Amino acid sequence: MLQFFEIEGVNRFPGEMSVSQNGRDLEPGVHFMVDPSSGGTKKTLIPFIVSIETALDQELLGSEIARFVQDRRGNALFLDFGAAKGDTLKQLRGLGKALAVHYPVIEVMNSKFTWSVGREKLIHPLIYIQDSIANKHANFDVHIDAELLDTYKTQNVIAHIPSKKKCAKTIVFTAHYDHLGRMGASTYFPGGNDNASGTAMLISMANYFKKNPSDFNILFIAFAGEEAGLVGSKYFTENPILKLKKIRFLINLDIMGSGEEGVTAVNATLFEDEFKLLNEINDEKQLLTRIKKRGPAANSDHYWFTEKGVPAFFIYTMGPNKNYHDVFDTYEALSFVEYDDITNLLVTFVERLGK
Repeated sequence: MLQFFEIEGVNRFPGEMSVSQNGRDLEPGVHFMVDPSSGGTKKTLIPFIVSIETALDQELLGSEIARFVQDRRGNALFLDFGAAKGDTLKQLRGLGKALAVHYPVIEVMNSKFTWSVGREKLIHPLIYIQDSIANKHANFDVHIDAELLDTYKTQNVIAHIPSKKKCAKTIVFTAHYDHLGRMGASTYFPGGNDNASGTAMLISMANYFKKNPSDFNILFIAFAGEEAGLVGSKYFTENPILKLKKIRFLINLDIMGSGEEGVTAVNATLFEDEFKLLNEINDEKQLLTRIKKRGPAANSDHYWFTEKGVPAFFIYTMGPNKNYHDVFDTYEALSFVEYDDITNLLVTFVERLGK
C-alpha cells in the first residue's frame, strides 16, 4: 500500500547549474557545490574578499561589510576560509548562510563536500568552492536555477506478510528509499549506500519471509522524506496503520553497502537484551567482525518510533567507503561484502525473538 503525505518546503535545482572562474568551467559536486538552500542567479560575481581574521572579529566584519555596500567594490562576499580548521572552522560555520540572506556569497572550504535537502530558499546564491581551485582574484560567471516548492507530494511504501500462525505481535523492517536527487539538470547524487543499499536489503528480507513465514507478522516500510528531516517516518508514527504497541521490534536498515569493519547498532544501550541476542547469534555463526554498541540518536527513521516507545535498532555498516551525500556514492563504489551475513543475522534474530 501507499501512504501519501506532503513535505512543506523543498528547495530544488531543476535546470542550470554552472560556475566558471575566469572562463574556466568548474565541475559541480567536485569543484563547487551550492548550499541546499541557495537562491538562484544569472550574473557575474565580482568578489569582495573577507579573511578568516576579519570574519572572527564581529566589529571588523561589520565595518568591512559596510565598506562592501558603500564602496561597491565587488558584488559578492568571498569568504576566504580555505585555511580554517578545528575550532576556527566551528566558529565560522553558518556565517555564509547568514550573510546570503542579504548578499551573494562564495565560501572557500578545504573539507569534503556533503549535500542535503534544503527546506527554505535564500534570497541570494551561496556557493562553496574547494580551496584547491578557488581564485580570489577571479570573477565568477554563475547560473543557478533554484525553485522553492511550497509542498512536495510523496509517499511511504508499505507491505505486510502475515505470521504462519495467528500472532498479535509484528516485526517491522524499514529503510528510506529517497536521496538527494539533482543539483542542476546534469549533476546527480546517486545514493548508492545511502540508501539504495538499505532498500535492497529491505526487499531481500521481504523475499525471504515471503518464502519462510515467521511466527510474527512482518511489516516492511520504505520511507520517503528521510533526507528532508525524517518526514516520512514521523508521518507514519502519527498516522500508523497498526497500533505501535503491537510492534515487538523494529529494525531500520540504512547504509548497508559495506561491512568490512562490522556494523553499528544505534539504540543498543536502550535495548540491551536484544543487543545481547544479536551478539550471541554473531558469535555463534561467526558472521561479522563486530557489532558496535551505540546509544540513541536522531539520525534515521527509527527515531520517531523510539520516541513513541517502540523498541528499535538502526543498523548501519562500517567500512572503508566514506562516500556520503556526495556525487561519488555509487553502486560501483560498494563492496556489499557482508550483505549476506547481515541478512542471515537479522533473519536469525527474528526467529529467536519469538522463542
